[in-house]
This record gives sequence, structure tokens and C-alpha cells, in this order.
Amino acid sequence: MPRKVRQLRADLRRVGWGVARQAGSHQIWTHPLLPGVEVNLAGRDGTDAHHYQERDVREAVQLAREAQRRHP
Repeated sequence: MPRKVRQLRADLRRVGWGVARQAGSHQIWTHPLLPGVEVNLAGRDGTDAHHYQERDVREAVQLAREAQRRHP
């Protein structure tokens, strides 16, 4: 069963990502330790996430955790 978009947003927030800008249902997320890296997440909170959205968020969370280890 796919996760909900709200769960993906919570994952991003938990590791320090924040919404930089939004157009409609598309949110562009950035992280202060990762300049130039953005994650585009679209959809309403209750919508099932697509597999590529889950992959993108998983990779973004991993990048943020690695950056936090380098900059304690």
C-alpha cells in the first residue's frame, strides 16, 4: 500500500527540509545544508504517493542525514 503525501512531507520536515516556494499543489523543498538541491513534491495530503515521489523523498532524507553528520 503506498504511503500518503502527508507522510512524505513529514519525513522531509523531520530532517530539516522546508518549503521554499509553492505553485498550486507543487511544493519545492530545500535544505539549509544542501544549497542547490531541491525536492519537488506535488499532491494533496491524503493522496497516495507515487513510487517516484517516495524514491525522491527517501534520497532527500538520506542526503540530509549525511549532510548533518558532516556538519554537527
